[in-house]
Amino acid sequence: MPIQYFWRHPLAEEVREEGRKEGRKEGRKEGREAGREAGRVEVFAEAVLRILRVRGIDVPDAVRARVEACHDLDQLIRWSERAVHAARADDLFALD
Repeated sequence: MPIQYFWRHPLAEEVREEGRKEGRKEGRKEGREAGREAGRVEVFAEAVLRILRVRGIDVPDAVRARVEACHDLDQLIRWSERAVHAARADDLFALD
């Protein structure tokens, strides 16, 4: 069967539809994973600021902006650990 007729064949349409379904499924999975990652980032950013606040440490706008702008989960985890022992908000960034 010549190639130009193959793409009009009902079986070819079925194959294309399966590919589209698989692509949508993978896209939804990637979207869910990205959403979960973004949620974890947001939670850790809030945790860093909350730890400082609960400890009575003043958080300047520049520190708050830097923490809220960070999208690196590993970095936020390190900052949350440092916030537990920090004397000042700037101590979060001392080793960076």
